[in-house]
Amino acid sequence: MRRLVVIDAPSNLGLRPPTEGSVPGCYKLAGALREQRLVQRLGAYEGGVVVPPRYDRGGWREGDGVFNAAAIATYTRKLADRVEHHVRAGDFPVVLGGDCSIQLGASLALRRIGRYGLVVIDGSADFRHPGNSDRVGAAGGEELALGTGRGQRDLTDLEGLRPYVRDEDVRVFGIRDYDDERAELTELKIMNATVGEIREWGAEELAGAVLRTLEVPVTEGFWVHLDADVLDPSVMPAVDSPDPDGLLPDELAALLRTLVRSERCVGFNLTIYDPDLDPDGSCAALLADLLQEAFARA
Repeated sequence: MRRLVVIDAPSNLGLRPPTEGSVPGCYKLAGALREQRLVQRLGAYEGGVVVPPRYDRGGWREGDGVFNAAAIATYTRKLADRVEHHVRAGDFPVVLGGDCSIQLGASLALRRIGRYGLVVIDGSADFRHPGNSDRVGAAGGEELALGTGRGQRDLTDLEGLRPYVRDEDVRVFGIRDYDDERAELTELKIMNATVGEIREWGAEELAGAVLRTLEVPVTEGFWVHLDADVLDPSVMPAVDSPDPDGLLPDELAALLRTLVRSERCVGFNLTIYDPDLDPDGSCAALLADLLQEAFARA
């Protein structure tokens, strides 16, 4: 049985500030989940903290590319070192973000080892890049594009390993039915399923079918990336972009447990939940419950 190892990755470098002079509160995510006794509830081992550089956009202006790019590149390598160590040791890293740019650390780590797939469970595709937008800047909304090699080389080609994950090895769940980036994903043959399609097919059934495409020997395994904004704002308002028509907890639970319990799944990360927007802690409690259920021994 693999050891679960909880690693804190409290980086908010990839998000725009919520108000002038402030910083995104998602860096408190790991602390809030630890307050819910997540490590103990998972029966996990302690993996420590990977401390991020300071959030400082300096004189960045629209059109300058990705802000905090140098800091994100530095942090991606640092987080990749930690993740790589545990994956090579046969552990199962559970990485608590942070914004979605932390996923680059996991993808770089796995790219160093071999060829791995990526399952994205997210309310948006995070596929903004210079080829489809003139508002490139926040890596937290661009990490899938960056991870598949689209965007500036100081983020897409670290250690000469571009792309960190191939298009054909990506699976996307939970984007809204009205997602503007879906057409491009489909054109690129990046498998994707909207909330409506998940409901039509059934979350567990669809996840199981997709899982079979990830358990073929062409890859050595896969990583699961969960953005809390995949959930509907009625149950998860504590995110920076609470778009309507998201998944409900039972639907997300079915996806998660089917995927992370696979022997081919090598790690997991959680992102975007912002404790500043959750004064009573109810959203943290929901996420902790979902993760405990997903990782419960079958």
